[in-house]
Amino acid sequence: MLRCCNKHFFRLALIFVKFWLRMDSKLDNVAKTIDDIVKQLNGTTLHTQLKRAAQHEGEKSSVQLSSLKSDVIQSLKLSGWEKLLRNEVFRKMHSVQNTLDQAIPFECQKEPLMYMRKAQANWERRILKSMNSMCTELSIPLSRKRPADEQRDLLHKWNEMGTDEPDLSHFRPVYAPKDFLEVITSIRNPNYCSLTGSEIDDRSLNFESHWGLIQVSLQVPSLAELREIFAEFSLSNAHVGLDDSPDFPSDMFQNERNKLAKRVIDEKRSPIAQYFCRRGCPSGFRADLWQIALGVTVGHLDVLKYEQMKGYVLQHDLLVDSLIYKDVKLTSVNDDYYFVFEDYLYQVLLIFSRDTSVLELFSRSSATPPKSYIRGKLGLEEFAVVYPPNGVIPFHGFSMYVTPLCYLYSEPVRLYYVFREFYVRFFHRLHVISSHPQGIVTLCLLFESLLQSFHPTLFRHLQDIGCQPLKIAFKWLVRAFSGYLSTDQLLLLWDRILGFNNLLLLPVLAVAIFLFRQTNLLLVTNVAGVEASLSDLSTLQVIPLLQSVLFHS
Repeated sequence: MLRCCNKHFFRLALIFVKFWLRMDSKLDNVAKTIDDIVKQLNGTTLHTQLKRAAQHEGEKSSVQLSSLKSDVIQSLKLSGWEKLLRNEVFRKMHSVQNTLDQAIPFECQKEPLMYMRKAQANWERRILKSMNSMCTELSIPLSRKRPADEQRDLLHKWNEMGTDEPDLSHFRPVYAPKDFLEVITSIRNPNYCSLTGSEIDDRSLNFESHWGLIQVSLQVPSLAELREIFAEFSLSNAHVGLDDSPDFPSDMFQNERNKLAKRVIDEKRSPIAQYFCRRGCPSGFRADLWQIALGVTVGHLDVLKYEQMKGYVLQHDLLVDSLIYKDVKLTSVNDDYYFVFEDYLYQVLLIFSRDTSVLELFSRSSATPPKSYIRGKLGLEEFAVVYPPNGVIPFHGFSMYVTPLCYLYSEPVRLYYVFREFYVRFFHRLHVISSHPQGIVTLCLLFESLLQSFHPTLFRHLQDIGCQPLKIAFKWLVRAFSGYLSTDQLLLLWDRILGFNNLLLLPVLAVAIFLFRQTNLLLVTNVAGVEASLSDLSTLQVIPLLQSVLFHS
């Protein structure tokens, strides 16, 4: 019987995956999606654990050979493996390719528009040129092995890296958001031509009258579509961050929300936790709710992987390490909310730069990981290596993706894995050129379209005084408002981004801020006045602002 069980263990795990995928999947090509996700799960830690658990259940004397499969599956459900598998499948479904036709070239599956692919490729070459120029100017290598005494020193001060003051005066950020904006606004569709007569429909008419900086015609949702997507923001629904404020006469909503949060955490189901986030998370439960919603588990193997990547940091010094140090010093350390987390930021970001699992996102992104060549082997692909190992070159403000999470997670390992999942699921889209419905180009176009639609007078006034609204809002969008909103309000915003699995809230909020400050903005007569009016967002309340755009006529 044991031999029979062993024969079916691998098949049992796959059948279990397929069973729950059919329950959860809402994609059109279900069969192909199931096979794709099963292949991704094959060989993972969870797969190994499932096989071991199935073997343990199959060896029990109470299991009959005639009902082996059903008995083992039922036992796995009762012992909690169902939830773990469901959560992992749910997480994988966020990264599955939408285009599965093998006849379509791989690069077209990643990004269907050729001019977007070319723009991204040109941008990547520009970044690499900037980094290589820095190496040449400073006469430093991209990577070097640390001497043994330096490794020991770094290990000794690992938890106090903020006390170290390396000379960073000669280093500069590879690029800043304003450089990225210049590239985005220069993108043109070579096949686009103005439509006339009967060829003009509502969407093309809207773009024909577009006054903004973004000059590519991408489909963006209308206000009606946004209201449908974010229906939970309806004024009839209660929200954390609004109905639990000190001014609210009753704490009934807060108590009920806390009770429900406890039940969701006990249930440990990612889809339920994600949906719960749509109306906000109570501050005391946010860390656990986000971790469940993101499908992040931190087992002993994850801790070992973290320690292994820490070892890579100790062994080799990379140029990007100095870029990370420089960015933390220029941004987070100068922020009154986040300077206390300097040590955590170094730990998380240095380890992130060595995490090769991040490379998986490039299979569904228009970006390509940068490569370097072994000395003397330039141009020979067999001697090319991805640099940095995770394929992500940090820019000015990159560390701000991590800083808000430091308020939630005091354990560096847990903080790291939550940040990594946030980045892979959301933040990488904010600094990559693509036509993705939640890519930065679409977000910018949606911002300009909404602001022009809501208040054309304000939009035109700002242009007349030489201020393009997007030049102000872009820095908010590319950093997901981190460093601009107060921390409590930023976490409320990120609750909703996670809950709706959608970055479209970023341009909606940016529009709401312009409308909220419209009285002052209409009075200013120069760019400096506009920047002064919008320089401090720390007093703003996120939820009322979002509701004002989505559901106030």
